Amino acid sequence: MPADPWTLYRWMLTSRLFEQEVAVLWRAGLVSGEMHLGTGEEGISAGVVTQLGEGDAMALDHRGTPPLLMRGANPVALLREILGREDGLSRGRGGHMHLFVPELLAASSGIVGATGPMAVGFALAAQHLRPGRVAVSFFGEAAMNEGALLESLNLAVAWRLPVLFVCKDNGWSITTYSPSMTGGRLVERARAFGMPAADVDGTDALAVHSLTEAMLPHLRQGNGPAFLLARCVHLDGHFLGDQLLAAARRPLRVLAPMAIPLSRAALSRHGAPLRDRSHALTDLLTRAGRSASAARSLPDPLDRTRRTLLAETERLRTMEAAVTAEVRALVDVALEETP
Repeated sequence: MPADPWTLYRWMLTSRLFEQEVAVLWRAGLVSGEMHLGTGEEGISAGVVTQLGEGDAMALDHRGTPPLLMRGANPVALLREILGREDGLSRGRGGHMHLFVPELLAASSGIVGATGPMAVGFALAAQHLRPGRVAVSFFGEAAMNEGALLESLNLAVAWRLPVLFVCKDNGWSITTYSPSMTGGRLVERARAFGMPAADVDGTDALAVHSLTEAMLPHLRQGNGPAFLLARCVHLDGHFLGDQLLAAARRPLRVLAPMAIPLSRAALSRHGAPLRDRSHALTDLLTRAGRSASAARSLPDPLDRTRRTLLAETERLRTMEAAVTAEVRALVDVALEETP
C-alpha cells in the first residue's frame, strides 16, 4: 500500500528529537565513550522498518537507535541503556552499539559487517520456523569490503534466505573517502551474487518505502535475498565531536589553534621531508573539504518529508508539538532514579 508521509514523518521526527536529547546528555558527560547517531539516516529507517511485521527480524549496526524506536522498542529502557544503567535494555552492559530486544527479534553490533551473519541467522530461522517472515541487515558502505558480509550475501543467495540487505552509503568510511578504497559499484557487486539490487536516495523516505515495498514480496515468497543501496548523509559526522566535520563547518575555530604547531612542524629541519609534510597537510584540508561537500550534497531527510506536509500547516504544527512533548516526557522518565 502507498506510504503515509504523516506516519513516516512522525517516526522520523521522534527519532531525531530523541537523538538530539542523547547528544545533549553526551555533551554533559552522562554517556560514556563514543556516540554514533543516526541523524540523517531517518528516511532509510522509516522507509524500511515501518513495513516490518511480527516475526520479522532486524540486524543493526552501531546506529541502531532509529530502527529500534520505529520498531516499537521501549524508549525509556533504550535511553537508560545508552546511559549505562542497570535498568537499560541490556542492563547497561551494551551501550548504544550493542542493543538487543529479543521480543522484537532485533540485535545490534558495533563490529563492521557483523549484521550480515546476524541477518542470515535470523533468516535461516525464519525459513524453517516462520515462513513468510524476513530479516533486514543494516550496514554502511565500508562493510561491503568485509569478508563476513560478502560471505553472507553469498550464503543468502545459495540458500535462498529472506534477507533484505540495506547498505547506507554516506560516502565516508569514518575519515576515509569511500570511493578511494572501494572498487566498482556496490549495486553491481550485489547483483553479481545473483540477487535483485537497486539504489535509492535515502533522504527520500517515500522513495525508500516504495522500493522496499517492491522488494519485500520477493523475499516473503521464498525467492531469496535482495539488496538496497541507500545514499544518505551523517549530519553529526561519524560520531559526536567528529573533528573532520568540525573542521569543515568551523575551520577558523578548529584549525586556528593548530596554525602555530603546524607552522613549526613545516619549518622544522627535523622529521619527514617537506614534500611529505606538505602532502599530509593538503590531504587533511582535502578531506575536510570533501566532508563539507558531502554534508551539503543531500538534503536533510526530515526537511524533505516535512515539505510534503506543508499543505496542512495546522495539523503539522499540532503533530510536531505532540511529538516534542512526548520525547521530552520520556527523557524525563528515563532520567528518574529508580529505587
